[in-house]
Amino acid sequence: MPEGHSVHRIALQFERDFVGHTAAVSSPQGRFAEGAAEIDGLRMLSSRAIGKQMFLELENDRWLRIHLGLYGAWEFFGTVSSINEESETYGSIGAPRRRRAVRMAENDTEKPSDFDTFPPEPVGQVRVRLVTDETVADLRGPTACEVIDSAQVALAIEKLGPDPADDSSKAAEDRFVKRIRTKPTPIGLLLMDQSVVAGIGNVYRAELLFRARLDPHTPGKAISVPRLRALWQDWVYLLDIGIRTGMMLTRDGLSPAEQKKAVRSRADRYWVYKREGLPCLVCGTNILLEEMGARKLYWCPKDQKLPRNVTR
Repeated sequence: MPEGHSVHRIALQFERDFVGHTAAVSSPQGRFAEGAAEIDGLRMLSSRAIGKQMFLELENDRWLRIHLGLYGAWEFFGTVSSINEESETYGSIGAPRRRRAVRMAENDTEKPSDFDTFPPEPVGQVRVRLVTDETVADLRGPTACEVIDSAQVALAIEKLGPDPADDSSKAAEDRFVKRIRTKPTPIGLLLMDQSVVAGIGNVYRAELLFRARLDPHTPGKAISVPRLRALWQDWVYLLDIGIRTGMMLTRDGLSPAEQKKAVRSRADRYWVYKREGLPCLVCGTNILLEEMGARKLYWCPKDQKLPRNVTR
């Protein structure tokens, strides 16, 4: 399932290539024909991501709400702007240019395309297609796709926990701390609860807990306020890296050679995620794998011990 950084990057793509433009909207698949007709020909006014949900604002108080879920993805064709920072470490996906396709889901990757006509013919089950004079965006396989108004947008956002890429204020941090401190639920479950904090998925959950040296089974109410504030600030830090680079890079202190290796291989970007049975990179203890909240959880039983005064 796409994690928060991916959805923010998709929102940035829309901000750069669609906001301010009128879009022709259709549903090649047919399943969204009524909604597409409602917003066809309207100008896009803004693009916003909160957690794993994205909201595209159009004229006449029409909003397109998208939740990609497990299988959803956007694909962009035509003139597609770069959203990667220019840097020697991470590189760039390039300047805007024609005849290009970019698929954006949990791991967005550039796939050169050689279509002869613009817009290219839709391929596969395209739920929604948006077309400007220069750019096409095709949506496939979302969990949610609906046209709503601003009041409904406010209600949807109200149900979500804070997202530091949308609001990194002290008030947002306080909400995060308060929501966790009032619950006996294990922190490993709370971090995946989108009403507690928006955008964290399986990778970031495992990595944040390891970086904080927190046992995933620790009850939220048993974690001190300073540790929770540090956890929030680390989420701010990691999410920013993810949005800027398109990678969930969670290991710090890498040498230049290790950094290049991590950029090339996802397996070298993480402390514990998908490293079950392998030695912990800090203490050498084998990383454990268990199921928590119907998702796989990876953690180190030595570096992430429960405090002596806390029981599961």
